[in-house]
Amino acid sequence: MKHYNYKINGNTYKVGIGDIDNGIAQVEVNGIPYKVELEKTGTPVTVVKTSRPSAAPRTDSGEKIIAKPSVSAGKEAVKAPLPGVVVSIAVKVGDTVKASDTVAILEAMKMENAIHAGRDGNVAAINVNAGDSVLEGTPIITLE
Repeated sequence: MKHYNYKINGNTYKVGIGDIDNGIAQVEVNGIPYKVELEKTGTPVTVVKTSRPSAAPRTDSGEKIIAKPSVSAGKEAVKAPLPGVVVSIAVKVGDTVKASDTVAILEAMKMENAIHAGRDGNVAAINVNAGDSVLEGTPIITLE
């Protein structure tokens, strides 16, 4: 039983509140026990549950949507080192990049991984969008 002290109109009351079972609370005021029936409001309690983004978006039939673009001959692709979700793309077509530049952020196993260009070059194409799920080896950026 939890005990509280209340002061109402100058009078002090020692209130103990015990178990509540089926809308009836066991209450003790200044040592005198009472059974207090709680009013039923009738309004349902709404539980708000925030949705988590899924690792892979799905079609109406339930299949995963996974990007698998191809790379043109004579160009080199920056590939996903592991399966995951593309969080952001840090470059745009026509940008000049160095080998150590971060070109994309890939989320895998609840960790963000910086994807580096791997070589110097110009961005010829961006093969995925932020939010796309990719498999290991999927070309993310095409360099020329």
